[in-house]
Amino acid sequence: MSDFTLLHLSIGPAVLALLACAAVLALWQLVAFAAAPASALKSAVKTGAVAALAGAGVAAGVPALVVAGLCLGAAGDFFLSRPGERAFLAGMAAFAAGHLAYAGWFIALGAGTPPPLPAGAVLALGLGAMAWIAPRAGALALPVRLYILVILAMVLAALGLPAHPLEQAGALAFMASDLILALELFVLPAGPARRLAAHAVWALYWPAQALILSAALFPPAA
Repeated sequence: MSDFTLLHLSIGPAVLALLACAAVLALWQLVAFAAAPASALKSAVKTGAVAALAGAGVAAGVPALVVAGLCLGAAGDFFLSRPGERAFLAGMAAFAAGHLAYAGWFIALGAGTPPPLPAGAVLALGLGAMAWIAPRAGALALPVRLYILVILAMVLAALGLPAHPLEQAGALAFMASDLILALELFVLPAGPARRLAAHAVWALYWPAQALILSAALFPPAA
């Protein structure tokens, strides 16, 4: 029996069904709702796309910190899909907590000091966003700055993992999606560029969550 078959047998049909559901919802969100105004259906589809990943994680028995990160991401998706500053702050808080959960998992995996070149590039990008984008957030400038620090900690922890490319790719895609989201919300004027940014955010964000889950489902050989 091939290793490919063994991997699928170890995951099981319930996990595969949840992963398929997550992928369908993610594609639906990308095509129909990424740049659409708030609605109950958008909230359900957007939240479900990551909640199904969390369900797959539970069914597969992945580490609790990974499930927590996914659940917090789903909660953040729900809040960000609703209108208003209070919902935005709740979504930002949920995602920040999710990043801390992922950082905790990376540390538990043995994250050490990240390589200087990628770490320096990530820090420069994050601190540049803090200096340029955060002031454009108005009253939200302080929460945005704190959020950037949290995601920097998560990405640096991922970069400190030797031989863990899925975690690293997921963390970097997550950071890229958040930077584009900040541009969409605080910099870009209404119009085609903002709509394109909204699609780019989702096209990076959901795969980031899926990559982090995949890293837990298929850990590197010892």
